[in-house]
Amino acid sequence: MAAVELRQLRYFVAVAEELNFGRAAERLLIAGPSLSQQIKVLERDLGVRLFDRDRRSVSLTAAGSALLPHTRALLEQADALQQRARGLSGAEAVRLGYVSWLPADLTTRTSAVAQLHVDAWVAPSHTQAARVADGSLDLAVCWVRTEDLDKHGLHARFLGADRLHAVASGDDSGDVAVRDTVVLLDGDTTSWSSWNAYAEQLARDTGARPLRISDNGVTGPAFFQHVRDSRSPVVNSPKGQTAPLPPDLVRRRVVAPEVYWTWSLVWRRSDVRAEVMAVVDALCDGVEDSAIHGPDAWLPVGDPYRR
Repeated sequence: MAAVELRQLRYFVAVAEELNFGRAAERLLIAGPSLSQQIKVLERDLGVRLFDRDRRSVSLTAAGSALLPHTRALLEQADALQQRARGLSGAEAVRLGYVSWLPADLTTRTSAVAQLHVDAWVAPSHTQAARVADGSLDLAVCWVRTEDLDKHGLHARFLGADRLHAVASGDDSGDVAVRDTVVLLDGDTTSWSSWNAYAEQLARDTGARPLRISDNGVTGPAFFQHVRDSRSPVVNSPKGQTAPLPPDLVRRRVVAPEVYWTWSLVWRRSDVRAEVMAVVDALCDGVEDSAIHGPDAWLPVGDPYRR
């Protein structure tokens, strides 16, 4: 039997308590399809069906009902073990979440000031910001707007920026004006809320053409197919910056204006612990990017670093 992850067990308990995948996904701050897939993987690894489900209802199977109290007990033991380990270490680890990017020298910068635990759950920017706000994380590297900081009671410091490019069919790898590009907007707002907000404003400000999709094709192989189908260069999201480029597609630099996506390190305004502040300073002190303030640079309204 494959190893079962604690994360999947937490998903099982949430669905069992809600008996609704949509509500459980909102509670867990993940996409509904991702939750459903993880439950299927758990059922496969355990060798039993946990839920009976159809389009109208979700109910526990006999096996699911039998396993639920044992799962809750196991999760309580895991939480107690984590608390005990933190106590033995002499200081609690600072919990850091991220989306798709971390500084390459993260460990070097922070090892001398605090014990850092990088959370394995990679999630969208709005999800990671919410997890910091509710105390599930101490810090997160994510994209935020000033309204998000106010909503969640967070502070932010600049940690880096990506200059976005476009991907296109054909052989022309020259610069392309933003007004001649396409930006994708995905119907799965649970997963793509941050990107959609950014892309919608980019389209309004620059004349880029918005294209609504519903297949999570902002990244991955589906993104490349949208490039082929659109017959126009498509702006690549930060999460897809390192995806291998198929041989029939080319990367093109976006100009007029240059388009930037910023990364912030966020933490709760009420959290003034010395170890958290030490990690913030270690990661952010001396970080500058004058390019985002250049005459041709574009940042969305509400970006904390827009001047």
